[in-house]
Amino acid sequence: MLKSDEKKKVLNRIKRISGQVEAVGRMIDDEEYCVDVLMQISAATGALAKVGQIVLENHLKTCVMEAMKNDDNADRDQKLEELIKLFRKYAGVID
Repeated sequence: MLKSDEKKKVLNRIKRISGQVEAVGRMIDDEEYCVDVLMQISAATGALAKVGQIVLENHLKTCVMEAMKNDDNADRDQKLEELIKLFRKYAGVID
């Protein structure tokens, strides 16, 4: 889980992203120039990707590290499999 200060930062980012997404809706309603809408979508997408990076980093530093330190092989294997799936899905590095 996220520490209190990290949780606060992530939630603030999510609120900003929510505002960006709402702005996209308004821009479409107002029939604004497509390139401007795409720029706003790109900004929101980048911001959401950053939130994902923060959550993943936190997961590695907390849940995964804890699993690697304990003697529960099943827990370690589960965390390793989760990481492999995450990298396959998001990084496109592993087939």
